Amino acid sequence: MTLLPHDRYCDEIAHQVGLLRTVVTSAADLSATVPTCPEWSLERLVRHTGGALRWAESMVRTRAREEVPESRVPSGEGPQGAAELDAWLAETGELLVATLREAGPDAEVWSWAGIPTSGFWARRMAHELTIHRADAALTVGRPYEVAPDIAADAIDEWLQIVEFVQRAMPHDEATQLRGPGRRSIHLHATDGTAELNADWVVELTEDVIAWRRGHEKATVVLRGPLTAVLLAFYRRLPLDSPELEVLGERELLEFWLERATFG
Repeated sequence: MTLLPHDRYCDEIAHQVGLLRTVVTSAADLSATVPTCPEWSLERLVRHTGGALRWAESMVRTRAREEVPESRVPSGEGPQGAAELDAWLAETGELLVATLREAGPDAEVWSWAGIPTSGFWARRMAHELTIHRADAALTVGRPYEVAPDIAADAIDEWLQIVEFVQRAMPHDEATQLRGPGRRSIHLHATDGTAELNADWVVELTEDVIAWRRGHEKATVVLRGPLTAVLLAFYRRLPLDSPELEVLGERELLEFWLERATFG
């Protein structure tokens, strides 16, 4: 697994902010419930996403050595009104991208996942936007696609986060994924290119959750276009969706999705 270039993440942040702004400005009702995050309205989703971007920007800009409380981030919740919210989101994206480009990938910055660099935040915020833009698109019924390299990297990152959680947070639900008997999940992108190697194998053993890129037999297989596999793996798309196919022990995949949630 190889990270994408730092500038690629920065470019994607700018791109995703632009797409999210399009959803905001075209939405008839910002109070609409987000179906994939039913406790949120579309407005709340946008405020959460923009607030996360401002939080990350603040930490990278100040080279924070410990977590900065979100309450200390200026304009972290954004203004009232659709036009003002759109302008705030645009400014937020510009600030973050400029700060990340100035820092480069290796500046020392606190992070919660054991990777204390500005590069961690570039990657994390690119995928924060990728998934929450899907939430917004699903809310207003707009089509959703994401570049294959970003989709594949988002799956990589999520699997790395699950690995980190099982090591660092022994009381988290992710630890329930371990158990006796070797079980495995295979994610297979039917439209993946040879260059991307868009196949993943996740092994759930008694001692560890391990994963790797590769096409192998498994206890259960999730097949479909890469974007659909990404959204299903992030619990944004039901497993019964027509573009997806589940082969083998579906219960294992459901067990995983119930306990390895994120965002």
